[in-house]
Amino acid sequence: MSEHQLHESPEDLPLAVLLERARDAQQQVRLAEGLALAELIWRRAGADGFVNEQAEAGKLRSFFLLRQGHLRAMLEAGQQALALLRPLGPSRSICELLRWMSLAACELGDYELGLACAHEAVQQAAELGDVRMRAVALNGMGACFERMGDPWQAERLMGEAAGMVRSEATPYERVVTLTNLCTVALGAYHLQRDGAAPEQAARTLERALELAREARPFSQQLGDRYAIALTASNFGEVLLLMGRLDEAEPLLLEAQGESARVGFRLLDWRLRCTLAELLLARGDARGAWQKLQTLEADIDQAARSGIAGVTGLDGIASSPVADASPAEDPVPPFIRLRLHQTAYRAAKALALLGPALLHLERARTVERRRGVMQLMAQSQYFVSRLEAEFGGEGGACADRDPSTHRDPLTGLGNRRCLEARLPPMLRAAEQDGRPLTVALIDADGLRNINERHGHDIGDRVLQELAQLLRENTRASDLALRWSGEEFLVVFPDTIADRGFEVCERIRASVSFHPWHRLAPGLDVTLSMGLASAPPYATDPLIARAQAAVARAKHLGRNRVALA
Repeated sequence: MSEHQLHESPEDLPLAVLLERARDAQQQVRLAEGLALAELIWRRAGADGFVNEQAEAGKLRSFFLLRQGHLRAMLEAGQQALALLRPLGPSRSICELLRWMSLAACELGDYELGLACAHEAVQQAAELGDVRMRAVALNGMGACFERMGDPWQAERLMGEAAGMVRSEATPYERVVTLTNLCTVALGAYHLQRDGAAPEQAARTLERALELAREARPFSQQLGDRYAIALTASNFGEVLLLMGRLDEAEPLLLEAQGESARVGFRLLDWRLRCTLAELLLARGDARGAWQKLQTLEADIDQAARSGIAGVTGLDGIASSPVADASPAEDPVPPFIRLRLHQTAYRAAKALALLGPALLHLERARTVERRRGVMQLMAQSQYFVSRLEAEFGGEGGACADRDPSTHRDPLTGLGNRRCLEARLPPMLRAAEQDGRPLTVALIDADGLRNINERHGHDIGDRVLQELAQLLRENTRASDLALRWSGEEFLVVFPDTIADRGFEVCERIRASVSFHPWHRLAPGLDVTLSMGLASAPPYATDPLIARAQAAVARAKHLGRNRVALA
């Protein structure tokens, strides 16, 4: 770039020079400058009919808005950019943009849009044949499930993504996977600590610490300032939860300072909450309360600005934040929830009963709204999955009478469903060179359970096992009742090692399940056998899985064996 161009007004520069400057602003994380340039390119390229340049500007505009935390404006910009990018065919740009949009939508509680974007990103990556991009897209889908309140499904998808790249992963894929897994572990920890499984909470936190520690050097190697700040934030937060306050503080201060300097607004707010929690842990409730009051004022001011159109793309002003519905609020629910929860603790410690009650009520309101939205999203996902499995349009199990492919007791597919669906799955895997793993699952001693507790209890056991399988498998997996006490699950696009990890989680969830609620002294375990293609043929593959089940039983039951 010439000395003359450096001093020219951006309005007078060619589009190519403006794009170069915008890309440089993206690399150097100069967010305000980059957004202004992207907006200028968007307008000029649109007016002159330069579609490629306008599409790139749309993606850049989305990036800068996302990093600044203007999520609603980012989604609007992303939709406009997609309208230009889609006609150009599958591309890495579309995959990246869709992943950003899925994250923004889920942060705002729009899980339906988030999942739709994540699904399209995975499909685009598959069409491109880009394994790394597909792994990153699967991580994005996992992040959607984590925001929907299902960290276990999220971990499954992210673990599968990690298995797809393994030793070929670059620092970028490693940072994405490790950071997302750490976030999932933190979410699971809070659920377990608050009552779901307190005995597992400490182990989950140790897992989060390992992931945070492993992610940090990769973020530094990558050199992405947002990734560096985020990994430091996660690392510091885990240490804080462990009570290691002196180790947590420098990491949190580093991350917060960087976020404030660069303009990572949402990360800055989250870190300011965390630093207030650090003060509370040290007994400084007064200092925590003061920090939180300042933070709340900043968030409310930003919300008023966002709703009034300051961060919007259409320039149309609307109502102030006090009148905004949750769907209009530009501040993600998790930020408001964390602020009110921490402020409640600080006010309570200071015996400020009025403010404490106010923040408690606000926290519960946000929590209820978020919980309802999560349940609605999970319900919609479950219904969509059932429609796809049993009579969905074009589905392999579609029939005039879908019940012919369904086991009446468990609601899972039956052998007729397997005969209809597995051969096409095997052919597709063979043609594309993709992995596929089959798990045969035997309920240990079901006959003894029937004899001791009665067939009604035995049937309830099978129904609850079927539900546990649903909760631990994906929509693309095929779960069936194979025989009286056996189930079969087909995992497409899954290598044997990853299938083993999933089955171990299923086995563990069955072991920890409260079976005693059905009958005193009742205990249920699984023996599981895995076989992976090739061969790409139903009978040999299942025969190998049966042999693996026999070995699992020979070794003492309640275990997973590989063929």
